[in-house]
Amino acid sequence: MPFVRGTRMHGFGMHGLGMRGVAITALAVASLGVAGCSHIMHPLGGDKAGPKQMNNPDSAVQIGVNGYLWRATLDTLAFMPLASADPYGGVIITDWYAFPEKPNERFKITVYILDARLRADGLNLVVYRQTKDAAGAWIDAPATSQTETDLENAILDKARRLRLSNLKG
Repeated sequence: MPFVRGTRMHGFGMHGLGMRGVAITALAVASLGVAGCSHIMHPLGGDKAGPKQMNNPDSAVQIGVNGYLWRATLDTLAFMPLASADPYGGVIITDWYAFPEKPNERFKITVYILDARLRADGLNLVVYRQTKDAAGAWIDAPATSQTETDLENAILDKARRLRLSNLKG
């Protein structure tokens, strides 16, 4: 065992450098290796100067999906607790939420933004619903398709208004 309670054992092949010296040497060697690379790809595409610019104003350079749909979805579902949001994959998942006037019923929503363009078919929404039984356990129950349609329409309407407000000024 080379170390015992913070003491260094000599003759371990370090020739007096110690662990700090080894760490500094390793860092220096790693820095030289990275500096020797001739070309490093930018994670969003393009080259060292930055990401490729997109000609479509509906496309977001910073995230992988349409920025208006993303913002509109977050705004529309702001009353629900957020469980997960992946702007590169275009997935927003809420946590379970029960309306105060109906504590025996709760909802969870998953939104998939499928396109970088602002289009109605670029949005897919799934509503999960549970009701509480007599024993107090949550039981899966079907959500109406009208609920999903109403939420999709609210998100699309908000996204259109955001885009128009951005174009006007």
